[in-house]
Amino acid sequence: MLAGCSSPEPAAPPVPQPAFVPFEGPHQAGITTLPIPEQGLVASFNMHVQDRAGLRTTLQELTEEIRGLMAGKPPETRDPAYPPVDSGILGDKPPPDNLSIVVGVGASLFDDRFGLADRKPRELETMPFLANDRLDPKLSHGDISIILEAGHNDTVQFALRQLMRRTRSELTLRWMIDGYARGIGAGQTSEAVTPRNLLGFKDGTANLDVDDGALMDQHVWVQPGDGEPEWAVGGSYQAVRIIRMFVEFWDRTRLAEQEALIGRKKVSGAPLGMTDEFADPDYVEDPDGKRIPLDAHIRLANPRTTQTEQNLILRRGFNYSRGFDGAGRLDQGLAFIAYQRSLQKGFLTVQSRLKGEPLEEYIMPVGGGFFFVLPGVTGSDRFLGDQLVD
Repeated sequence: MLAGCSSPEPAAPPVPQPAFVPFEGPHQAGITTLPIPEQGLVASFNMHVQDRAGLRTTLQELTEEIRGLMAGKPPETRDPAYPPVDSGILGDKPPPDNLSIVVGVGASLFDDRFGLADRKPRELETMPFLANDRLDPKLSHGDISIILEAGHNDTVQFALRQLMRRTRSELTLRWMIDGYARGIGAGQTSEAVTPRNLLGFKDGTANLDVDDGALMDQHVWVQPGDGEPEWAVGGSYQAVRIIRMFVEFWDRTRLAEQEALIGRKKVSGAPLGMTDEFADPDYVEDPDGKRIPLDAHIRLANPRTTQTEQNLILRRGFNYSRGFDGAGRLDQGLAFIAYQRSLQKGFLTVQSRLKGEPLEEYIMPVGGGFFFVLPGVTGSDRFLGDQLVD
């Protein structure tokens, strides 16, 4: 390098241009829209209606409200002698803010209440205790999952309150967690600015490219012929994991050990022994793990073999910080969210490979759940889950 020259500055994260995300389509848009907005929230609800007609009405109400929220529909005016129809957080005309809302259903929705047992997605189950789990029942499972993303937290909170206002007689919150994302993390790698998790490492380098429709069909969307109920085609299995990170312990760990546990350089995100974040780790040339340890996180999660290609998943999570616990330790971590065509071939297989990994010493899953994201809405006369309940 010539004297006086400096290395090029890394690309700045793209700034999402404020827009209204289209609601209608064969799939729910919030799974694949880019760039990923900076604010996210997962809310899980219990359903209190007791028959299919009530469930149908609830899904219709949710759909109508979501359609209006994502389109920025102005609130109706009302006689001031009554409570207002919205919180007023966004004023009289909600601005475009890349708001997307994704609705999923849990295994518990297919119990005896609604007569839907024969329509249950074949791999949908209540999330079991997996390796290293300490699941808190107050932060796990639920009948309905709703994930909201937007550029600003006030937009997210406005949408959440409107949905709860609309369905207050049918749905009650079971648990929720909110946080933030930074960067793309799910698009073409040549254009992506990968976000970092709270361990300080880039998270999502090898994520699926959501702009590749064939790739999404292969790994994310349920297809005809998958053996799933007909109504489920176009939906996706959703795995939510609230993963606490013991950040103070991590911060006292040697950098070399941190990088060996992950398998990447902390600053650049490149596989160990390489300089390009998006380079193939080339495990074939490192069969004994001299460069990237055999139990490194990236090597276990994605061995990059022909056989394990079927296990690829789409990740779209965010960081969270919930203050501190009774021992004065920071309560921080990752709200991990993954979408896949098959829960067994996707998340559960990846998780089985990670069982016992050294990184477990620094993390602990404390909540979350398995859900099935309903197919999208393809007409103004339709609603989310209509083919499930009709």
